[in-house]
Amino acid sequence: MRKMTIFERQPEKYFSFCALGDFRTGMRIAVAGNNLLLRLIVLAVLIALPYIAQSQVISSQLQNSSSGGYTLRMNANLVILSATVVDRHNALVSGLDKNDFQVYEDHVLQHINDFSHEDLPVTVGLVIDNSGSMESKLPNVVAAALLFARSSNPLDQMFVVNFNEHVSFGLPVGILFTNRPDQLQLGLSDIQAIGEIALYDALAMALDHLNQGNYDKKVLILISDGGDNASKRNLSQVIEMARHSGAIIYAIGIFDEQDGDQNPDVLRRFAKETGGEAFFPKSEMEIALICVRIAHDIRNQYTIAYVPTIHNQDGGYRVIDVKVSSPARGHLSARTRAGYFVPLVLSAPEYGTVGHDPHN
Repeated sequence: MRKMTIFERQPEKYFSFCALGDFRTGMRIAVAGNNLLLRLIVLAVLIALPYIAQSQVISSQLQNSSSGGYTLRMNANLVILSATVVDRHNALVSGLDKNDFQVYEDHVLQHINDFSHEDLPVTVGLVIDNSGSMESKLPNVVAAALLFARSSNPLDQMFVVNFNEHVSFGLPVGILFTNRPDQLQLGLSDIQAIGEIALYDALAMALDHLNQGNYDKKVLILISDGGDNASKRNLSQVIEMARHSGAIIYAIGIFDEQDGDQNPDVLRRFAKETGGEAFFPKSEMEIALICVRIAHDIRNQYTIAYVPTIHNQDGGYRVIDVKVSSPARGHLSARTRAGYFVPLVLSAPEYGTVGHDPHN
């Protein structure tokens, strides 16, 4: 007998987005039910519409550019950062220029070689907890994840990783990425909340899959309680993977008071290490609005590129600090990844040095 999906088991919470077609034509939402959550989702869509329209202008300009592509051209030594700037009220700040930023690597000021503030498409993974503690929350989580997709750049490459004690890709077999909401809906809807939690294994799989995307900018949206009781990998290993990947991780913590495995500190750490942000909604009704905010955040980041003044390729970790100042804007702060690993390049020993035998 076929297993029922969460939407078949809880039809009163099901809603569908339809007639999306082309983002230029806007959105039409068909909603079943009449509760506060769905009203918030409608509000969130209305908030997102201006950003969708804005992306069309930017995307058109990019398609008409002489380069014909979306990736930054870089040499082997160029470091590329995505930075989010907020004011004292935690509102996103746009309209800044290169002179408003200072980048420090291991406390040494760097020269900014390239700077832009454009809505470039990204490779995005939705990593969704399907463990037993999520059963009552999954309909709202899936609805919010779909809303994130519809609020994002229509050229984004997206994929889904579903996990409990098992980890699997949600898209149909043979489809690595999609920008079609209907395919994402299929990847998110045919799941069943049951079992334990292999969070670290799921993130490792998602980080590895990001490497198959075409875009330099890579993002993961993690929705979980931060607990893990079934992974083969450990936290340190996955933190190391995240640091090497250059991906930005946004985490949404959803907790069950009866669940002793929840770990919000893990979610905060993944976000801090990668330049993302961790959110902890007080109710499930807030998840949709948070997803729209994350989409807006991604589409309004500054891209900063510099060539490090330290040239040693010793495999070490370099700490990054980005400062931003614009007197007319008041106090500003920039959020970006905490650092990066330098490639390890071994130099050949010189002839005649100690320990070197010229005959061998």
